[in-house]
Amino acid sequence: MNQGLILQIFSMIAIPCLFVAMTIPFIRKVAEHVGALDIPNARKVHTHPIPRLGGLGIYGGFLLGYMLFGSATAQMNSILIGSFVIVLVGVMDDIKPLKASHKFVGQLIAALIVVFYGGILLKNIDAFHIYIDFGYFAYPITIFFILGCINCINLIDGLDGLAGGISTIFFLTIGIIAACKGEYGLAFVLSFILVGSCLGFLFHNFYPASIFMGDSGSMFLGFIIAVITLLGFKNVMMTSIIVPLLLLTIPISDTLFAIIRRKLKGESISTPDKMHIHHQLLRRHLSQRATVLIIYLATALFAGASLVYVLKDAKLGYILYGILLFCVLIFALKTDVVFDHNHNDISEKEEKKKKSSPKKKG
Repeated sequence: MNQGLILQIFSMIAIPCLFVAMTIPFIRKVAEHVGALDIPNARKVHTHPIPRLGGLGIYGGFLLGYMLFGSATAQMNSILIGSFVIVLVGVMDDIKPLKASHKFVGQLIAALIVVFYGGILLKNIDAFHIYIDFGYFAYPITIFFILGCINCINLIDGLDGLAGGISTIFFLTIGIIAACKGEYGLAFVLSFILVGSCLGFLFHNFYPASIFMGDSGSMFLGFIIAVITLLGFKNVMMTSIIVPLLLLTIPISDTLFAIIRRKLKGESISTPDKMHIHHQLLRRHLSQRATVLIIYLATALFAGASLVYVLKDAKLGYILYGILLFCVLIFALKTDVVFDHNHNDISEKEEKKKKSSPKKKG
């Protein structure tokens, strides 16, 4: 990389970072004034009300970065409009919680905008030597992909700095891949701008957090992650769609585990609980900080495997991916993230107790 490119990347990270870090204190006061507070309950980890709306700071850094380093295109216009819809819905939910169906409508509108106005589509998939052209199914598949990314990041946002840190690692990895492959388009610019925006927010959000990103932040990050993934794959910046998907292994796994877990219990998939990946680590008497750092490390390992896969040796990348996915599987089997082993043990003990207890006469 030449010196000019390095300076550009540094500017794209540093300027949004400083902007977000300086504006968050004002956003925190606004959140307190309008009552956008995250109130503790039995399902949450924090013990006192904490302001939300931190997503506004991240979004502000994104807009500033775009104005300084981006260029106006139909694709970018669709991203701006779609992200505005997402953030607006998120802000409304942060102030006064919306019904899940109302949030879904907002997410769907944002997805439809980038698909039909921006023409950003997942037209095919090329993974494990298998090529599939989606044809007309590209439209619903792309919409489903965007909605999935939005909700994956939304669900993983359960500890101080968790969603912001995972997103930062994702954006940084995609940005490095783009820079090394000489792809200096929209995905390159947005990735490094979002690295800076997230880092500026993490200055206030890492444990102990003084503000949460709220749905305005988690839904926006999920939306922009989906968009950058689609842009990178469309421009052949990433040789396979598995790269961004495996970068998101932790949030995707957490979402899939939650769906399976709740279905096995006969509950709605939207039923909240305290059985997520981060909750499993907390149950092992790890601190919030240690738990978040462990998940950062896991995400960074997948990022390293992705860099090896794309930039060095695809076969070695497959091996590293396989080892890491095996570790995730072992974690799922050894913890209660899918199956509630403790509940089963209690049920078995109660059954044995009933069988062994003497029956009353008469």
